[in-house]
Amino acid sequence: MIELESVTKSFPQGRGQVPALRGVSLSVAEGEFYVLLGASGCGKTTTLRIVAGLEQPDSGVVTIDGRRVSGGTPSVWVGPEERPQAMVFQSYALWPHMTIRQNIAFPLRRGVRRTSREEAATRVEEVLELFRLTEQADRKVTRLSGGQQQRVALARALALRPRVLLMDEPLSNLDARLRMDLRMELKELSRRTGVTCLLVTHDQEEAMMLADRVGLMEGGGIVQEGPPEELYTAPVSEFVADFLDRMNLVRAAAVTASDPGGLEVTVGGLRLRTGPGVHPVGSGLTLGIRPDDIVFETDGGGAGTGAAGENLVTGTPVDHHYVGGSYLHRVETPLGLLTVRSPAGPETVVSGTVRLRLPAEKLITMAAANSGGEETAGS
Repeated sequence: MIELESVTKSFPQGRGQVPALRGVSLSVAEGEFYVLLGASGCGKTTTLRIVAGLEQPDSGVVTIDGRRVSGGTPSVWVGPEERPQAMVFQSYALWPHMTIRQNIAFPLRRGVRRTSREEAATRVEEVLELFRLTEQADRKVTRLSGGQQQRVALARALALRPRVLLMDEPLSNLDARLRMDLRMELKELSRRTGVTCLLVTHDQEEAMMLADRVGLMEGGGIVQEGPPEELYTAPVSEFVADFLDRMNLVRAAAVTASDPGGLEVTVGGLRLRTGPGVHPVGSGLTLGIRPDDIVFETDGGGAGTGAAGENLVTGTPVDHHYVGGSYLHRVETPLGLLTVRSPAGPETVVSGTVRLRLPAEKLITMAAANSGGEETAGS
């Protein structure tokens, strides 16, 4: 439904040009919910605006629903009003002097995709019911909460019956509870309508919850793409691992043995086992493990590997933070400072030293960053 091929874009700055996109390629299937995720300045909003036709790329090809809308040979350009899309903005972009019904009806009555009065009325009632706004339809939008205003913006977009729904951080202005409610509504909306969705966000929890696939962006390019579970459990680089829920990273590990069951690595004077990997003996690695996956061990062997104590590490608790339902404990170890998320309170882990178990199947292996600061894919 959406295809980008080697799209580039730069913006003027001073006497030069600053690249915003560096050869971005992606493909979004019909009915798919695709999320572009990344920090401010990574290029995600520029990518969305190029799909929408609000920015013209310097090079590359953009195709929507089988029709080339930008670039190619000969080069073409299709304006945003002619693309089979609707867009929802972060700021809602509602007419403040109009009611809910009038806001939804406006593009159907006045826009380039205007319909008959009867058809417009039918569509308005359909989306009012879909978003549970029928009883409030004649209220001015200025009297609505932020969540209700965003529902109106979504209803107005879907009343156009677009093939593609584009969303630029549509939930970022809402409080935490409303964001959670509307995430669930958006997911259900996508399933019920079958519309292809492309959403931009900086919120990794939002991306994990909504997306069929995530494209994580950094420095104007997509650094990893796939289902949320894949990015979370098999990040290809330290950047991906750390962006998706602050992972413990252990650098300067070396592969000392390899067999079908996994790898043996040495780091911080300890020998650790990991799951299967593609890294050859002698290569350098970075290890990653999520705070939730580290276990406080109450009995069994010593540090390092061994029959009773595989992947056990001794450490000293540094501090403890309550985060609602669990605690974050920071522990100084030979591997560095590790963060552990556990239901156990501080009173159970303040006895001078503690032992942590790093399950081999939870240890993620990534190729070590080279001298230029870049990384290659890990297992």
